[in-house]
Amino acid sequence: MNDTKLYAPGTVIFREGDPGDCMYEMQTGCVGIYRDYGGPNEKEVAKLYGGKVFGEMGLLEHAPRSATVVVLEENTVLTKITEEEFFSFFEKNPSVILDIMQQLCNRLRRTTKDYVEACRTAYDAVEAEKSGKKDQSLTDRIRDLCRFYSDNSYYPYY
Repeated sequence: MNDTKLYAPGTVIFREGDPGDCMYEMQTGCVGIYRDYGGPNEKEVAKLYGGKVFGEMGLLEHAPRSATVVVLEENTVLTKITEEEFFSFFEKNPSVILDIMQQLCNRLRRTTKDYVEACRTAYDAVEAEKSGKKDQSLTDRIRDLCRFYSDNSYYPYY
């Protein structure tokens, strides 16, 4: 495992929809995680700095990438970890497993919170319709949820 390279700012490491055939460990620098990169609804989902890994979900699931990763800083050094190197990487770096588990738990917790809020809002909307009451705060919540999910910017995974 010695596929370590220096990347220039603006370099696309992988694009949303690409095959999830490897992950990366950041040695130094910074990358941005984007949805709809370069499109009209481009949204930065996260920034990651040295010491983090990314791309693990695509590799674990053998699924297409859920976001685009772009180098943001000079002196960004990444190590590519293929499926063949995956287990030996974790044997040498067991603390990374805990970091990934924590990231996944945070994403699941955020998704669950958003789901519960969406269900609560839908329930409140049905109840308001039954009673015939107009509730501006409910209308605002519905508008915010619709905007939040329909603009393609929300995606808790990368």
